[in-house]
Amino acid sequence: MSDDQLEAIIAACNRRRTHCYVLLAAYQGLRVHEIAKLRGEDIDLSAGTLRVVGKGAREAVLPLHPVIAREAARWPRRGYWFPSRSAAHVSGQGVGQAIQGAMTRAGVFGTPHALRHWFGTRLVAEGVHLRVVQELMRHASPTTTAGYTLVRPDQMRAGLERIAA
Repeated sequence: MSDDQLEAIIAACNRRRTHCYVLLAAYQGLRVHEIAKLRGEDIDLSAGTLRVVGKGAREAVLPLHPVIAREAARWPRRGYWFPSRSAAHVSGQGVGQAIQGAMTRAGVFGTPHALRHWFGTRLVAEGVHLRVVQELMRHASPTTTAGYTLVRPDQMRAGLERIAA
């Protein structure tokens, strides 16, 4: 996914919730089920952190992206950000369907998980060490992280040019 495609998806969000879902997936690298369970208590604006309970009920405290810190001002400080009429919070499937709808309206093919791939690829493109990307994505193995990240030809050329002749 390109930066232009991400912008198109954001522009195609027809609800405040969907807009926030997309931002959380793209700028924090959250999975749809992690987005669904987000609570105001998980955000610490003074520390600049986000608490996430991920796969296998593993808890992580991550640095908060500035985009998400600004977004947090619009959401409750306590309780689920995305409550549901029939349950405590929306389902991961509901989050995925909303993101998929925005992607379809934007003409971007793929799944909501592509936003997580964009997150990892963008970090690598900005020169973030793969081990740091692994921690931010909360992968147990660096091999998993490598599968999420696309290395562009210009990055390979820039890497080669660092070797003195």
